[in-house]
Amino acid sequence: MKKLTTLIISSLVLFGAAGCDVARTSADAPTSIDGEVQNPQNVEETRKDADKNVRQAQLNSDIRAREERNDWIGDQQDRADSDLESEVRAKLEANIQGSKLTVQAEDGAVIIAGTVPDQRQYENIEPLAQEILGVESVDITNVRVVEPTES
Repeated sequence: MKKLTTLIISSLVLFGAAGCDVARTSADAPTSIDGEVQNPQNVEETRKDADKNVRQAQLNSDIRAREERNDWIGDQQDRADSDLESEVRAKLEANIQGSKLTVQAEDGAVIIAGTVPDQRQYENIEPLAQEILGVESVDITNVRVVEPTES
């Protein structure tokens, strides 16, 4: 019963995400890999949301639900592009506060674009994305480091 409930909930999340072409870590992240971040130095609202324990728990729960569904259905490495986008986005959002990133996946190749507030976070993008099962390569050439402005 527990697996069935998880499957139903994760299916609803999947169908909701299927309409999106990319996954974004914040509302002001680019809407496409080629898009520009508006006001990249203004990261306080994004950082406050990501710092919340409830939000981080939701993101980690989303990743676990998708992985459990794949365990139930079949091969962990054979992932839908929308699953990879959503899981990488969730991983980055939970671990890189203040980021404004867009994630696009195709056949295991993940492209990430946008901005992060510092160099340390930039260096963490690729290893975090590689933690998601099914990710074969990560391209972060379209990510820029933009220091936040003082409030």
